[in-house]
Amino acid sequence: MQRISVVGTSGSGKTTLARQISQRLAISHVELDYLHWEPNWVEVSDEVFRHRVSQALSGNTWVVDGNYSMVRDIVWGKADTVIWLDYPLSVVMSRVLWRTLLRVITKEKVCNGNQETWQTTFSSRDSILLWALQTHSKNRKIYPLLFKELEYAHLEIIHFQSSSSAENWLSNLSPVE
Repeated sequence: MQRISVVGTSGSGKTTLARQISQRLAISHVELDYLHWEPNWVEVSDEVFRHRVSQALSGNTWVVDGNYSMVRDIVWGKADTVIWLDYPLSVVMSRVLWRTLLRVITKEKVCNGNQETWQTTFSSRDSILLWALQTHSKNRKIYPLLFKELEYAHLEIIHFQSSSSAENWLSNLSPVE
């Protein structure tokens, strides 16, 4: 386990777990959101995004978090392990709601200085809350199908359906000597 992709619905804890894995294994952590979003929530072109991801994952050891299908072939093609955080909708929605409220209130900067706002959170088609709600069931359907595809047969799949199982696994994770 040297090249790890952490996937799951927004709010499932991908970045938090990836950061913890990075620290435990002393490997680099790559957040796909930082490679995809420019300031003012401007998306980079697909070509630029794919190039950035290829460059960021050129090393031998890393953990990456994100679900971007545009670069899945790059990420999973180089990965040896995929960790799928497949938590109940109630857990995901609770987490994404509280995280987003905290970010809006504190004006926390994310993804290259961007900020979540009341407007984008509650009255926009681009709401992260709406996105999480819309993608939760889609992810539950598509990931098992993707894991069965021949091009991803090399991957070890670790499937967590509760945060306690992920925390237990993490507590037993140690670097390979």
